[in-house]
Order: sequence, then structure tokens, then C-alpha cells
Amino acid sequence: MRKVRLGLGTLAAVAVLCSGVIAVAQDKKAPKKGPACNAIKTQATCEARGDCQWIAALMDKDGKQKRVAYCRAKPKEPAKK
Repeated sequence: MRKVRLGLGTLAAVAVLCSGVIAVAQDKKAPKKGPACNAIKTQATCEARGDCQWIAALMDKDGKQKRVAYCRAKPKEPAKK
């Protein structure tokens, strides 16, 4: 009977240690980057981020706006061979 209690106590201690290790590992997640590039509406905010690119508005010859300016993600570089 004494061995059973000792075994259960050891098992409980191991469970507590494992849950502590898991909690510490979850704290080291990568920080959030913020909104996606296509959600950004201002040029300064878009250009401040390294992974976004500002696309200027497109105007026709009469000065009318054909396309609104917007922010998008920069294209990824192709893998080097």
C-alpha cells in the first residue's frame, strides 16, 4: 500500500512539472505583426512595414481616378537554386 501512495505522489509531481513546462513553452510564441497589408488604408503605415508595398492610384488623361490607391503584400522572392 505504501508503494502505491509513493507511485501516485510521484505521478502527480511529474504531471505538475509537465504542465509547467508546457506553460513556459506557450509563452514564447511569436508576437503578432498587426493587420494584414490589404487592411491598411494609409500610405505612411503601409510603407513603414517591410512586408507591404503601396500601389499608387491610377488616373486617366482627364484626371479621373480609375483605380484607388491601396496597400498589398510584397511578392515573395523565388527560391534560389
